[in-house]
Amino acid sequence: MSNADKPSKPSRRDAFKLLSASTAALAMPAIWTTAKAASQRIVVRDSGGVFTKAYGEVFYKPFTKATGIQVVGVPSNAEPTAQIRTMVDAKNYSWDMASISQPAIEVLTTDGKDYLEKHGLGADPVVAGIPAQYMSPYGVGTNVYTTVLAYRTEAFKGRKAPTQWKDMWNVQDFPGRRALRKHPFDTIEEALMADGVAIASVYPCDVDRALRSLDKVKSNVAVWWSGGAQVEQMLKSGEVDMVATWISRAQAAMDAGAPVGICWDQHLWGVDSWTILKGSPNAAACREFIKFASDPKRQAQLTQYLAAGVTHSDAFKYIDAKHAVTLPTYPDNIKRGVKIDASYWVKNQGPVLEKFNAWILK
Repeated sequence: MSNADKPSKPSRRDAFKLLSASTAALAMPAIWTTAKAASQRIVVRDSGGVFTKAYGEVFYKPFTKATGIQVVGVPSNAEPTAQIRTMVDAKNYSWDMASISQPAIEVLTTDGKDYLEKHGLGADPVVAGIPAQYMSPYGVGTNVYTTVLAYRTEAFKGRKAPTQWKDMWNVQDFPGRRALRKHPFDTIEEALMADGVAIASVYPCDVDRALRSLDKVKSNVAVWWSGGAQVEQMLKSGEVDMVATWISRAQAAMDAGAPVGICWDQHLWGVDSWTILKGSPNAAACREFIKFASDPKRQAQLTQYLAAGVTHSDAFKYIDAKHAVTLPTYPDNIKRGVKIDASYWVKNQGPVLEKFNAWILK
C-alpha cells in the first residue's frame, strides 16, 4: 500500500465476531491421553511484549485447553542463539521450543553441529499448507516480519508521497525530516535499492556501494534510530516525516490514530519460525503444538493482536478484507518485497557491522 489512504481497520470486537464461528469448530488433537497430557509441560521462548500476550491468547491457552499439555511462554528480546547452544550442550533445558528468525536458525544449524531438531512435519496436512518460502527443515514459519518505508501523510498533503527507497534519498523532490536505522541490517539493502539496484540483485550486498549511497543522504538524516519504541513515538509525534521501520511499529502508530502511510514497494521481509531445541525431552509435544499453531484459523486470530504476516495459505480466508491488505503476506504486498538473505548476514554480519559503524562515525 503505497498511497496515503489506509483502508479502515475493523474493530477487534467485529474481527473476533468474524472468527468466532470458525474458531469454535477447530478440531482438537486427540492423540494425548488425559493422564499423559497432565504430566507434560512445554516451555516456549517468544519475543516478549505483544508477542507473549498474543501467543498466549491465540496459541498457548487454547492448546492447553485442547490437550491438557501446559504451555509456558518465556519472553526474550534478543535472538537467543547463545542460550540455546548452552542448553543443548549441557542437556539442561529451560526451554523446549523457540520462536526465532531464519538467521538464528542458520547460526544454530550450519556450524558443524545442529542445535535444533528437524521438525519432520512437511507431510502434515495442516503444515503442508504453508508455502516453502516460509519453511526450513528446522523451522515452521509462524509470522513474517518486514521493514517498510513509512511516512506521515499530513507531511505530503497536496504533493506526491514517497513510494520507494529512492524517494527517501531524493531530498529535493521529497523534502522532510528523515530517520534510518542505526544498524546495517536492512539499511544496507535500502541504500542499494535507493541507488538503483534491482530486488533480484540486492544479495550479495555491495557494501561499499551501499555506503556511497548513504553518503548522499547522511546529512539529511535527522534521526538514526536504534529501537522500535523510538520509531513508534516519532511517528505519533510527527518528529519525522518518513522513516525506515518495522511494520509492527508503523501499524501501532496507525492504530493509535497517527496519520501514517506505508510503502510496500521494496519492503524487506523475513520469517519467524517455531523451532524445537535438539534433544528436548518434550519434542513430541512440541510437534503437536506446532501443528496446532499452524492452523490457518488460529493464525488469522493472531492478526487481531499484531501486524502478523500469516504464513498459512488459507489464513486470509478468515481475515476481514480491509484488514488483510495491511499485512505483510497479503499476496499483493509480499510479491513487492525482497526476502532477507539469512545466509548472507550470518556469514558477513561481523565485517559489515565494522564497516558501517566506522562510516557512522565519519
